[in-house]
Amino acid sequence: MALDPQLLDILACPDTHHAPLDYDAQAQTLTCTECGRVFEVRDDIPVLLLDEARPGPGTATDPA
Repeated sequence: MALDPQLLDILACPDTHHAPLDYDAQAQTLTCTECGRVFEVRDDIPVLLLDEARPGPGTATDPA
């Protein structure tokens, strides 16, 4: 089962910029279009918790 398109239209990154999210149905993830964080979709429920998000590709994980 896939996420409802109407839900995808209103979902946004939970960080302060509230950027739109791109849905990858194959990987069952949502990716922020601004910060690149990757949020999992578990049992067709988006897990939009910053603490559980993975850094996106090219995102620094170690602050300098």
